[in-house]
Amino acid sequence: MVIQLELPYPPSVNHYWGQHGKFKYLGKKGKIFRQEVMEKVAEAGLKALEGNLAMHVALYPPDRRKRDVDNVLKPLLDACEHAGCYLNDAQISELHILRRDVIKGGACHIVILTLDSPL
Repeated sequence: MVIQLELPYPPSVNHYWGQHGKFKYLGKKGKIFRQEVMEKVAEAGLKALEGNLAMHVALYPPDRRKRDVDNVLKPLLDACEHAGCYLNDAQISELHILRRDVIKGGACHIVILTLDSPL
């Protein structure tokens, strides 16, 4: 089984979560991103993958500012889990990340596959 999606560029972990004292919550940008991912998954009619997974991520930043690729991974993995791509992001045993060219508005292309699936 394979899932392929084109998603918006994820918010950084700094903008995905908000915090009030000790209370942590999903921030405004996090809610918007999570909803967009849920809509893409629903449109594609995808079912949650089971077992050990590999995930390939191609990030297309919205501008030329310096960005750490790891700052958008947790929001991306959490949103994909919440949208039903897989049961738990702990299933991901392989993770491949590529930073690509800047495109207006940014984008994120993902491929998630069970480890026994051919690429």
